[in-house]
Amino acid sequence: MKKLSPQTALIHEGCSITDASFGAYTEVGRGSVIQNSEFGDYSYCARLCDIVNTSVGKFANIAAMVRIGPTDHPMDRASLHHFLYRSADYWADAEPDDAFFARRRARRVVIGHDTWIGHGAIIRPEVTIGHGAVIGAGAVVTHDVAPYTIVTGVPATKLRRRFPKKIAARLIALAWWDWEHARLRAALPDFRALNIEAFLDKYEDARLGGPTH
Repeated sequence: MKKLSPQTALIHEGCSITDASFGAYTEVGRGSVIQNSEFGDYSYCARLCDIVNTSVGKFANIAAMVRIGPTDHPMDRASLHHFLYRSADYWADAEPDDAFFARRRARRVVIGHDTWIGHGAIIRPEVTIGHGAVIGAGAVVTHDVAPYTIVTGVPATKLRRRFPKKIAARLIALAWWDWEHARLRAALPDFRALNIEAFLDKYEDARLGGPTH
């Protein structure tokens, strides 16, 4: 049985990690590439993911073979090729195009809390995925996704809301993803057993100092 840690991410074999940080109880699947990115607490990706220039929130569920923040080639120039910006690979007296790489790094993706990114999905640079959103397997996401919304397809379009807007707003206000580890454990039976409205009613009351039912 694998053991996740509050101190150190569980990094499986064959990964390439560059300029990345990981919160508590995080995990990176076998053969994944993570660059210029951070994972919030409890977030994970499965095998063979490629995640660059991305801020991943807490409790994100990223399936296998997902690509987030794929880099662009310069389509507005005379050539698309690496020699334009990885120039030192081709000529000893040429420098890489540092400004080009800086622009790439600045085009960040933001993944919200408690999201689910399905198998093989692609999320383009400068896209924000709202809290609680679901990205269908194989989807290509080119625009922002609203909180608690399910999108599918190429390019991805809205399938339906995961929860109505009022429920989504209540969940965001509750922000259970910021609870301490021990509090999450204490609430585990309710996460499992209560429907969404009953869960919100109970824990909104607790937050406001009212009855916990």
